Amino acid sequence: MLKGNYEPLPQTGMRRGRIGLHCFMTTHRLRTCLTSLFAALLLVACAGPPALRDPVPAALVTSSTIPGYSHIRYWGDDGAAIDARMIDEIAAQQRASGNMATDRYFLSVSGGGSNGAFGAGVLFGWTAAGTRPEFTVVTGISTGSLIAPFAFLGPPYDDSLKAAYTAISGKDIYEKKGLLGIIGSESAADNTPLRRLVERYVTDQMLTDITREHARGRRLLIGTTNLDAERPVVWDIGAIASSKVASRKQLIQNILIASASIPGVFPPINIKVVADGKSYDEMHVDGGTSNQAFLFPSQFSVRQAAKQVGIKRNWTLYVIRNGKVSPEYSAVKPKIMAIVGKSIASLIKTQGIGDLYRMYANAQRDGVKFKAIWIPESFTKVEPEPFDRAFMRDLFHVGYEMGRKGIPWANHPP
Repeated sequence: MLKGNYEPLPQTGMRRGRIGLHCFMTTHRLRTCLTSLFAALLLVACAGPPALRDPVPAALVTSSTIPGYSHIRYWGDDGAAIDARMIDEIAAQQRASGNMATDRYFLSVSGGGSNGAFGAGVLFGWTAAGTRPEFTVVTGISTGSLIAPFAFLGPPYDDSLKAAYTAISGKDIYEKKGLLGIIGSESAADNTPLRRLVERYVTDQMLTDITREHARGRRLLIGTTNLDAERPVVWDIGAIASSKVASRKQLIQNILIASASIPGVFPPINIKVVADGKSYDEMHVDGGTSNQAFLFPSQFSVRQAAKQVGIKRNWTLYVIRNGKVSPEYSAVKPKIMAIVGKSIASLIKTQGIGDLYRMYANAQRDGVKFKAIWIPESFTKVEPEPFDRAFMRDLFHVGYEMGRKGIPWANHPP
């Protein structure tokens, strides 16, 4: 059992001397990104000592807490973290609110940068088809963390979700840094625009709506990575929104930004904690560093949890993979960074496929229907710049049409 706030709950290109974010977008841009970052890192290595921080000592990492909060997060690789207290709480909330339908639906939204426009389009089209269910649990990683709150709150938030992925461009996500600007810094780009975007959408009204749905026994879970600990962290956004802590909106905004912060490209988010009576900071980065998608820790059994509270449910897990799963040919130049870049791009794709298999195996074990969708091979448009608006609109339309006409869900991984 983890202590404190960790107690249980149910991807740059160099142009005119500047660093861009091509790796944040689509994996075919990763080679350029790595070349630029490599040059930047060489400069950073000569720039003197790094910025000071006060990380949590290894012996205290599982007992650190965020002052004022309890039961708001757990380790994403620890099945025992979801204990009887959490399960009983959800069951009690569902009974009290009359939320006792037999059919239950889970939604997991993956990472993928601007490819998130696909997932947003799928959800928008799903609503238009009139067949989109209410999800009992919604999880999000990286770009999926930015989609997840809208998906959790349902069709009333569809217009905001569409705008977030079709009315923005790169300038709404990042500001480029010159090579000199990254010397001694934490990242190759400034994420101030992303913070402004998140603050625009994560409003007091959104928190009120999340709080209401949390009280009905529904859960909105966002994944980050504790970089010091090399472990995934799952945050119960509803529990945070339901607290009386004045900083709750800022904490939720920080979690969403952290989940989308690719290490080295965007700065990490340092979250202040207390352990053994002393103040420290935890460094949180892109949840995709740990997983491309998730539902529950593999050791946790939905079937056993239902048995514990004496209920029967018909579960369905929907997974939206904001990326392709098929091999994509591109001739690699015999240069070190081209080779490394292509290899990492392949690794990211393989990780995403592996996550689909993991979730499928867990679903099979627990009697959960598995349904997954990903960007079809037929979509061949190449993004000219990170977060290109025309690219995202085209990809949104692809997702929308799939949702509107009836999503061709795959019942097993690729």
